[in-house]
Amino acid sequence: MFRSLPLLVGIRFSLAHKHSLLLSFVSLISVLGVTLGVLILIVALAVINGSIATLRAEALKSVPHVTISGPALQRNWPALRELALSSDQVVAAAPFIESEASITHQGETAFITVRGVNPALEPSVNDEDSSTLSELLVGLDKTDGVILGGGLAGRLGVFSSAQVSMLSLESLLNRSLAQGQGAKVVGFADFGLYSNHNIALVSLASAESLFANELGADMRLRLRVSDIDRAGEIAAQVFANHPDLEVTPWNEVQASLFNALNMEKFLTAFMLLMIVVIGAVNIISTLVMFVSNKSADIAILRTMGASQATIMWIFMVQGLIAGIVGTVLGAVLGLGLAHYITDLSLAVERFINSNIEGANVYLLSHLQTKVISSEVLFVCIAALTICFLSTLYPAYRASCIQPAQVLRYE
Repeated sequence: MFRSLPLLVGIRFSLAHKHSLLLSFVSLISVLGVTLGVLILIVALAVINGSIATLRAEALKSVPHVTISGPALQRNWPALRELALSSDQVVAAAPFIESEASITHQGETAFITVRGVNPALEPSVNDEDSSTLSELLVGLDKTDGVILGGGLAGRLGVFSSAQVSMLSLESLLNRSLAQGQGAKVVGFADFGLYSNHNIALVSLASAESLFANELGADMRLRLRVSDIDRAGEIAAQVFANHPDLEVTPWNEVQASLFNALNMEKFLTAFMLLMIVVIGAVNIISTLVMFVSNKSADIAILRTMGASQATIMWIFMVQGLIAGIVGTVLGAVLGLGLAHYITDLSLAVERFINSNIEGANVYLLSHLQTKVISSEVLFVCIAALTICFLSTLYPAYRASCIQPAQVLRYE
């Protein structure tokens, strides 16, 4: 059986310094440094991914997967809707009109986005499967009413069915106050974290009447697709023969938010990767000390015929063992912590509040995590690469030891 000399000697050297307290301590610190870096990096990425997924879900409660607009849509939106539904990747499609307006209730005024929808088609394109919203939309179809976001209702002081007055922004700027439109609040809905305070739904007919003289308040088509990550691509394929139509996917509408989140994710990962680099520096110091301690053994191996490359591989193997152990431990502990971090947070919260009188501590009990296997693999590969690079200098120094100079005084 073929036995690799660098591998066997590298493993032997890794176990040999157990009698040296200083080398053992420094080696343990290097392993713990890599472990801690990989653990924190995996948990941090999982938390950021969970936050991005949560924010995306909140945004998609009111933002269409894809918005289709253009002159052709004004003339023949039913045919274009049927064209969209002919694709297997388009789940639903519905028309809407959206523009800015002011809303007033008992002297309280707010500037909002009013969206006119088709009550019969709107539930199918809504990302949130809410029976409450579906019931409210049925009521919207029967009356000249309005559905308010929960936050908006709170701002206006509307806590039950009430009359509100809406005026388009164009009419307000032109001081055409007589063009205001009254509506009865038929209920409140959850439009997501970013739209609860500034969105209201009315029927399509009401929106056409409210924004009759306003430029830009045109009919649009809202699509719900099966794969939101490919929303723009799917819509572009469906309407490839209609270059006059404008296709706007959700990620373009929310580009500023998610670009900022992705940049934060990248910078956080880069900074936390420095912990792994610190662990790798400890690997360098451990190997340098070990090379100095094992210079006589290295000289003997050279006199027995070991080449410089063999000596280098011996110490590279020794350093990689610390890197592999630290990476594996960090990955296992990081995945476990990412999975149970919400439960652990709740446990710590309950312990503090139950054992400290007057304590009122609220940790991240609502924290959501999402582990992406490709990112975990990337973290592990990056950690192992850093550890491998950290072994090159000590291994090169070991390969440059001259047997004659070392054994002269032995």
